[in-house]
Amino acid sequence: MAYQDLREFLASMEGDILHIATEFDPKFEMAALLHETQSDGRVVLFDNVKGHPGVKVMGNLLSSRARIARALGTTDKKLNETYLNCKKHALEPVICAGPAPVKEVIHRAPADVSALLPILTYHEKDAAPFITCGLVMAKDPETGRRAMGIHRMMFKGGNRFGIFLANPPLSSYFQQAEEEGRALEIAVALGVDPATLLAAVVKVGSTGPDKLEVAGGLRGLPLELTPAETVDIDVLARAEIIIEGHVLPGVREQEGPFGESTGYYFSNVSPVVEVTAITHRKDFIYAALCPWTVDVDNLLSLASGTELLGQLQNQIHGVVDLELITGTCGFAAVIAVKDCQPTDVRRLIQLVLSLDLRLKIVTVVDAGVDIRNPREVSWALATRYQPDRDTVLLDKMAGYVIDPSAVESGTGSKIGFDATRGPGEQFDAVSIPAAAQAKAKSVLADSF
Repeated sequence: MAYQDLREFLASMEGDILHIATEFDPKFEMAALLHETQSDGRVVLFDNVKGHPGVKVMGNLLSSRARIARALGTTDKKLNETYLNCKKHALEPVICAGPAPVKEVIHRAPADVSALLPILTYHEKDAAPFITCGLVMAKDPETGRRAMGIHRMMFKGGNRFGIFLANPPLSSYFQQAEEEGRALEIAVALGVDPATLLAAVVKVGSTGPDKLEVAGGLRGLPLELTPAETVDIDVLARAEIIIEGHVLPGVREQEGPFGESTGYYFSNVSPVVEVTAITHRKDFIYAALCPWTVDVDNLLSLASGTELLGQLQNQIHGVVDLELITGTCGFAAVIAVKDCQPTDVRRLIQLVLSLDLRLKIVTVVDAGVDIRNPREVSWALATRYQPDRDTVLLDKMAGYVIDPSAVESGTGSKIGFDATRGPGEQFDAVSIPAAAQAKAKSVLADSF
């Protein structure tokens, strides 16, 4: 089933939602509960938001791979395959036929954004409340090509935000506009269905389908757009909230510290956004995304990990699967291969560490090892890997911008481990006959 928006998706899974009736403060308290419920697997909906009567706050939307699979109309087992296939069938957005739901309420030139939106403060040393899962939309100043990405935004008071624009294309769009002495018009969508959220972090080229078209392919349903009120951008008509504004040319201010997805605080001197309008649904749902949680792991695993898997399979024979290791912000991965020669494994390690700027640790195992089971990966590394023979080390590589170990120099090193088995019988893993396994499962099933 294709879902038109976040509300339709949530309505389809009401039994998978944890409603919190107790009043919770957007400052620290909501983040604390979202962290505590990560392993629960359910979406959390705060129904009683301090200082914002009638508003709801939602979190942990991506804490379950099965839920993401549901949003894409597939199963957890087929999630990677479905994602790659859907991305190939991008759908052009359409203009909303009737009144856009996101324009039920319109605030032009709002004096205080925090009076309208319950922006969360996540960590003890965060400098201010931050928007963490806003889909920032803009257009190429020259070609008009649409772009969409997730960029953190620090609330600075009144109608101003700092915005961390480290990644293209939005960073290059702003650079070009700034060189011409112009502000960059942007719109920020909050509260979208999981497939659209996923599309915002998908890598696309400068030609071919843009991220809005990819979102349509992942959803199996075109996005609906509507003209913004104060900027020349078509925005998501079925989002919960749209923030419109300008990134000011020639202005830089301290942004952060903020507890990033690395699990550490990160500060930057960043551009500034001036908000020109906010539109929203009457009873809107504010979407929150806690950094350094399973939500981020799942978002990176599917958007970055599956993309990388597709690239590797096109270049190296025998690549079967890839998993970004949870809690590493996409810095570490495990790759499964089948029928790969030792020289091909070494070439694979060098290739993957060169392709992905973020990735700096990779372990390669045989396809018989469950790469989503840390115990099996550790077992393969402990019993099939020899440090002097099976290590690939690359130095003087570009460091990732939010990696605290590479901040000072701007460069870093990368390492790969070949934990594939050798040819001898000594590498045959222990096993139990299939008939015995079947009987054990049958008896256990009957006992419940």
